[in-house]
Amino acid sequence: MITTYDFVPGVVNPRENSIEGYWFIFQNRNLLVSLDYKLEVSSGPFRMGLEPLRTQYLGELNGEKCFSGEVSKDSEPPEGMKFRDLRSLYKRIPNDLYHVAGRAVLINDWDRNHCFCGACGKPTKTSFNERSRVCSECKLPHFPRIAPAIITSVERDREILLARSPHFPPGILSILAGFVEPGESLEEAVKREVREETGIDVGDIKYFGSQPWPYPNSLMLGFQAEYKSGEIEIDGVEIEEADWYSVENMPTTFAGDISISQWLIQDFINRKKNL
Repeated sequence: MITTYDFVPGVVNPRENSIEGYWFIFQNRNLLVSLDYKLEVSSGPFRMGLEPLRTQYLGELNGEKCFSGEVSKDSEPPEGMKFRDLRSLYKRIPNDLYHVAGRAVLINDWDRNHCFCGACGKPTKTSFNERSRVCSECKLPHFPRIAPAIITSVERDREILLARSPHFPPGILSILAGFVEPGESLEEAVKREVREETGIDVGDIKYFGSQPWPYPNSLMLGFQAEYKSGEIEIDGVEIEEADWYSVENMPTTFAGDISISQWLIQDFINRKKNL
């Protein structure tokens, strides 16, 4: 269920004096929406009586300009509006707006956390022709941080390998995931993570798709792999339970279709249920 949207990224507002459009205004990671969960075109936070700490031009969605903004933790929402946790808004606001909101919160986080240079400690300034902040002293550019992570469905005939992390809600299992290490290819990351977490060796690794995951700044890269050898061995720390499950005997997994883990599991079920 990988979807693309009619969003054109941009750094420079094509009409500098025009700020009408979709405004994704955050208080920390909570998005400002109406009480009935609507996010509509507006003239921005200033007209709402809000003083943003930072703003960014994002690009255009379906021809409408998009902006991000962040307000202080003590800012009160305008009448008829509320700051709501971004995750809770999935399926409550349109998918394309939710997609851009994820981009907006990532850019807000980056802008807030890179006000000073990590090399020399001097203040940074926003670049006007690319998405970066440049050190006022040593001129080192600082780009938004994206952490690549692999997520993999491991299959053995009509079975899929599912595991449980200690931080999951009670009774929930999912597929395996982990961050890519420096100097590592995506395929190497798949093999390492599966082996580290379950003791299983895999092969025939195929790319499935990707999903930006702004919790806080990941890019999830989905793969499908075939069981090669090994018996399940878990460390009891990162993984506390793992086993093989057939289509007829699937355990409880995360509900809904918000994430690429759910898309990979559903793809497995759709392919295997009639075999």
